[in-house]
Amino acid sequence: MNQVAAVFRREMHSYFSTPLAYVFIVIFLVLMGVFTFDLGGFFPRGQADLQPFFVWHPWLYLFLVPALGMRLWSEERKYGTIELLLTLPVSMFQAVLGKFLAAWCMIGLSLGLTFPIWITVNLLGNPDNGVIVAGYLGSFLMAGAYLAVSACISALTRNQVVAFVFSVLACFAFLLSGFALVLDFFRPWLPQLLLDGISYLGFLRHFDSIVKGVIDLRDLLYFVSFIIVWLLAGALAINTRKAD
Repeated sequence: MNQVAAVFRREMHSYFSTPLAYVFIVIFLVLMGVFTFDLGGFFPRGQADLQPFFVWHPWLYLFLVPALGMRLWSEERKYGTIELLLTLPVSMFQAVLGKFLAAWCMIGLSLGLTFPIWITVNLLGNPDNGVIVAGYLGSFLMAGAYLAVSACISALTRNQVVAFVFSVLACFAFLLSGFALVLDFFRPWLPQLLLDGISYLGFLRHFDSIVKGVIDLRDLLYFVSFIIVWLLAGALAINTRKAD
């Protein structure tokens, strides 16, 4: 893990040595506040829970996480620093994991800085804090899933804009895959087994379950395995295209 930690520290230093980290955190917190209080109607609802807060996370992550993940590898490829990184005594997967964990930590830090809303809801009422903890856990895991997809797509191109667009499209596909509208499109010509598989891949199905306070091992395994698969795909993509 020393090699992973070295890559992690390198990435975190690159975030905070430029305005990137501060800009991302500020935009994240501002948008969370706008969507929670203005669009979610946090105060008018008169209920002591964070449902108006968590309900917007899948849609905000759809754009914020690819914006952070698009630079993970496309920037390295564009400026040729990927060759320098790969000369270090680290394996391909260790490099991928270190960069991923640094970006995931950035998202986790931004998410953690929303703690005032948790304090607010406790001052205004008597919420179920166990459900709120589960909501934060589900949000963090879902953000990791978005980021893993974005990191893999970033490894396929030098252009950050291209990486961002395709990351948004890919994440949007996984976000919608559990919706009835999507399933109805495939229903006439796919067997039920494949329909169930498409539905199971949807982010919202697993996220909504955790946000309700039901921490099912199957939902946790879904997010963990999803992240690992996309990280392995990203490592494979870098390994096959590192000479480009």
